[in-house]
Amino acid sequence: MRCAPGDAPAVDEEVTTVKQLSGLDSAFLDLEDDHQFLHVSQLLILERPHADFEPFPAWRRQLADRLHQLEPLRRRLVQVPFGLDHPYWIADPDFDLDFHVRHSAVPPPGTDEQLDELVGRLVAAPMDRDHPLWVSHVIEGLAGEEGGADRFAILTMIHHSTVDGAAGADLLELMLDDVPDAEPPSHAGQWATEPPPSTAVVLARAAVNGVRRPARGLVLAARAGQSLARASRNPAVIDLADRVRGSLRGRVGSVLNIGRERDPDQDLPRLPPLVTPPTPFNAPVSRYRRFAHRSLPLAEVKAVGKEAGATINDVVVALCSGGLRHWLLDRGELPDQPLTAMIPVSLREGGEDEQWTNRVSATVAALPTDVEDPVERLRLAHDGLRVAKQVFAALPGELSPDAAGLGVPATVSAVSRALARWSAVTPAPFNLVISNVPGPREPLYLGGATMRHYIPVSAIADPVGLNVTVQSYVDQLDIGLLSCAELVPDLPDLADAIIGEFDALRATVRSGG
Repeated sequence: MRCAPGDAPAVDEEVTTVKQLSGLDSAFLDLEDDHQFLHVSQLLILERPHADFEPFPAWRRQLADRLHQLEPLRRRLVQVPFGLDHPYWIADPDFDLDFHVRHSAVPPPGTDEQLDELVGRLVAAPMDRDHPLWVSHVIEGLAGEEGGADRFAILTMIHHSTVDGAAGADLLELMLDDVPDAEPPSHAGQWATEPPPSTAVVLARAAVNGVRRPARGLVLAARAGQSLARASRNPAVIDLADRVRGSLRGRVGSVLNIGRERDPDQDLPRLPPLVTPPTPFNAPVSRYRRFAHRSLPLAEVKAVGKEAGATINDVVVALCSGGLRHWLLDRGELPDQPLTAMIPVSLREGGEDEQWTNRVSATVAALPTDVEDPVERLRLAHDGLRVAKQVFAALPGELSPDAAGLGVPATVSAVSRALARWSAVTPAPFNLVISNVPGPREPLYLGGATMRHYIPVSAIADPVGLNVTVQSYVDQLDIGLLSCAELVPDLPDLADAIIGEFDALRATVRSGG
């Protein structure tokens, strides 16, 4: 470890063993190219406690004191020759904190719009794989909110191969303190490095894993069968089977449909459309990014949902649907069919053997962008998410992280890259990504500085050039929108449309409409 003045030297307080990336972790590496960068980023906005407070040295010191608790920040990749197995993580013996912690600023007057423009530029770059896969920018120069104290921001970008969104939120809470001016933790700055494993060692492990991989495939297939059996009475499964059987034509279809009663009024949940309508943001993405953020009072979002019998997640999806509808209408590009959204699903239950890895799957939901009334949009958003949950429960989606590791890594990498290129010229499987992540319920601090906002900054990839991620923090809902700058150059207008949708929904619900 390279120690700057004042840093404690590394000691063997914590000995970590070499850890191998999962198949899903490795997939996030394989999918990157010269225009797709898969970071899980966090934009924190804090109030400067007094004029003499210096954010950059305070943040650097904060991380240096807590590195022994922040395993994902200390480890770097070790590749297996010829791609015969997934890479490994090791505690970087050449770790240099000054490479990762960087200093930036916005020019006067220091508006949020200037901050968003800078964030869009900073996230539009790949990580250096010769170092641990993260960087953190301390951004000064922000003006205070409504005459309050001056602010500063911290943008921390961590590669998706290292953590998922939920693990990233856990990592943030370890970086910061739950009380102002907290004392440094015990063993501050003390942690152990480890030498890279030899080529012979990683090749021997690759040979063992190659033998085990088929057996793991059989076990996973058995678990998938059990999952489908449990879901056999799920209405979504019945619906899917009906669609497949009903689509059969000719003699085979006639035989298989003998005795099947057709009931057009049968009230079964319908799956979202498999072909998504075209939008301006469903195209190959460039390497340039646009970012925008907004905030809503969490109590009011909860109140609107409660009055309408909906959850926070329902409200979030309804707001995105309404905002997209108005934004597309203004451009004259609103499709007649509802848009679809991919919604990440965390598979974490607590007590996982390995915290710092990806445990995430996804489902797809229909968005009521074709509906004019905001309350009706909320009702349909609720119904769409209910069906999406049923579909996820019907299929063994919880096994996807394990399934990602079954193929021969070199082959899987080649297939992943081929699919990435293919997706750029084929219809999008969904229109956008919408994610809602619960965040800390209590305030967090850096020294005497209070964190006021916790804004997610996600990622985009071909051919889906729009991501809306929402993070709750204390008493507010922070919304982060990321887009391809060439596909959605007016992203702030979409962000404003989402906030305008909340105002319209709240007014309609309160009026009893």
